[in-house]
Amino acid sequence: MNKFRKLLIGDKRFYKKVMLVTIPIMIQNGITNFVSLLDNIMVGRIGTEQMSGVAIVNQLILVFNICIFGCVSGAGIFGAQFYGKGDHEGVRHAFRFKILGCGILLLLWVFVLSAFQDPLIHMFLHEGSDAGDLEATYRYGYEYLRLILIGLFPATVTQIYAGTLRESGETLLPMKAGVAAVVTNLILDYLLIFGMGEIPALGVSGAAIATDIARFLECAIVVVWTHAHKKKNPFIVGAYRSMHIPAALAKEITVRGMPLLLNETLWSLGMAMLTQCYSVRGLAVVAGLNISTTVSNLFNVVYIALGSAVAIVVGQLLGAGKLDEAVDTAWKMLFFSVACCIGIGAVMFFLAPYFPLIYKTTNEVRQIAKQLIMIASALMPLYGFLHATYFIMRSGGKTFITFLFDSVYLWVFDIPLAFVLTRYTGMPIVPIYLCCQLMDVLKGVIGFILVKKRVWVQNMTEAERQES
Repeated sequence: MNKFRKLLIGDKRFYKKVMLVTIPIMIQNGITNFVSLLDNIMVGRIGTEQMSGVAIVNQLILVFNICIFGCVSGAGIFGAQFYGKGDHEGVRHAFRFKILGCGILLLLWVFVLSAFQDPLIHMFLHEGSDAGDLEATYRYGYEYLRLILIGLFPATVTQIYAGTLRESGETLLPMKAGVAAVVTNLILDYLLIFGMGEIPALGVSGAAIATDIARFLECAIVVVWTHAHKKKNPFIVGAYRSMHIPAALAKEITVRGMPLLLNETLWSLGMAMLTQCYSVRGLAVVAGLNISTTVSNLFNVVYIALGSAVAIVVGQLLGAGKLDEAVDTAWKMLFFSVACCIGIGAVMFFLAPYFPLIYKTTNEVRQIAKQLIMIASALMPLYGFLHATYFIMRSGGKTFITFLFDSVYLWVFDIPLAFVLTRYTGMPIVPIYLCCQLMDVLKGVIGFILVKKRVWVQNMTEAERQES
């Protein structure tokens, strides 16, 4: 028992260190997802078609956001370890890599979403229930996508700067910028969606405009603060003097980061494909899944923030050469994440029947949403374990292993199962969803074995220095 306690439970100093990193990220993500929930409710108060159209487009935007996140994270592994050993020039090179890589991805995705918007939206529109008008859903989705593309540029810049700041130990400023953005988004949502006084009711267009304005505000705060505090952020000094990155480092980041970028891209595409499989059962499923996902995201901030903390804290320890301490910290953070998810999941399960009642939609949609929320809440400890496991392995630069563990597993097991069950069986959507989620139990077993074998324990910055 004492051995178990020593391995999995930390002292006050440990939890203070973890929470100093976790809480600002949790607050930022929590407020962001809370406003997303309110935004979703506001659009949902207009009608099922509007809510479903926006949900479909947001599924596509999620793929873009996660691609950018993958590029930022690939270089961020090095950024965190460079910062851990006090190498600000290394952090600066990682920052430049993010700018170049994300710039290319931004241009690519704007082209794809602009040129192929019709087939992408129609991919999620299927008959299957009495809920909703498919053509109206398409029109609202097209209207929303046309405007939301404007906000992709500031969203990309924000991820680049905020990611580098967090890797350098500055978690409060991104949180404050995020809070300012979501509050602005919330106020503008209400004014522009429903209208007030001389301001016309713009519906889904108003929701898109509000989001764009909030993204530009968040970007401005993060960028201006970073450049105004050069002493706190030495990586920004001379960052734009050139875009030079040492060839050996650029190659190493590419080799390590490409599997991560590919993983995040395939994972987000996989989640979109899962949604597409579920959507075969009709628009009611799309609407119910949208409600469930939005509500779940509000509660998921706990394990998501802890996962980010794992990447930062464990990554810095590895970069500083404190390998045994990194292992000890990883196990304690893994246990802490699961324990937190048990409590949060219980609260979410209790509240599951009440959230769908807020939406102006059909009883069929509400019932589907309630059951999906209950499944997600019951499995939250598993999600927390998987998320922490993923970031433990990623902190040591084992990006090919995380690629196999995350997106390859999704495409090999989860998606084929969802495809077969939705198209070739008469099973209702809720049991299908449960079966697909339970597939991750095997993934959890694999993750536990990989963490225990310590395959992820590596100081990449030291290896890169020796090779150069």
